Amino acid sequence: MNYWETYKRNLKATIEYDGSHYCGFQAQVNPEIITIQETLEEALTDLCREDVRVISAGRTDSGVHALGQVINFYTNHQIPVEKIPYALNQRLPRDIIVRQVEEVPLAFHARKYALGKHYQYRVYNNPEPTAFGNDYFYWVPYPMDENLIRQGCKILEGTHNFKGFSASGSSVKTFTRTIYYINLRREGDWWYFDFYGNGFLYNMVRIIVGTLVEIGKGRQPLSLLQRVLDTQDRTLAGKTAPPSGLYLKNVFYP
Repeated sequence: MNYWETYKRNLKATIEYDGSHYCGFQAQVNPEIITIQETLEEALTDLCREDVRVISAGRTDSGVHALGQVINFYTNHQIPVEKIPYALNQRLPRDIIVRQVEEVPLAFHARKYALGKHYQYRVYNNPEPTAFGNDYFYWVPYPMDENLIRQGCKILEGTHNFKGFSASGSSVKTFTRTIYYINLRREGDWWYFDFYGNGFLYNMVRIIVGTLVEIGKGRQPLSLLQRVLDTQDRTLAGKTAPPSGLYLKNVFYP
């Protein structure tokens, strides 16, 4: 018998959060470190009156935000599913919001069942800063060549070994991932990079954006992207863009 078969219900929730004041999603051993997962589990444990553990579709880093993170959790509590978002949001801080909850089969697993993800990265490109601070975007005060950046996005689409665009210390079995497409949208000084793929390595989107920005500023040639893909050498790629500009927008399921 699988452990989840001892529970009566498996609930899937879509949540959004401002990651500015959290040390990432994943719970830490040190109880003084505040994470999204621990905050959710405390609220769920209080609501369900039993010990609840959360499974997430992805473990976002410190400072990274989410508009469509997906979690699931097991419980024996019989609270109607339509009442859970309101009840949880009364117990959560205002920078974590539960948008939707639905009952799913007991075997459902938020991470293992995911087919792909949509991340968005936001860049503010203006010589002058904005009064809203840097918690929700990457401020780039230098002019960028939009055409070069768009060409760079096309080079990165498809199935590649993205080891050169990932942070060290990853324990994954393979660095091969597929980026279905990268959509760049501009609204005045705002640049929105939307990444759609079957999976993303640790810091992959942030390193790609950091490299594209260097190319856009004219500090690196467009050919650098293919060179990093061919050599899988992280030291050749650009710096890692800050976490503040990254948003997990959607997780896709069958």
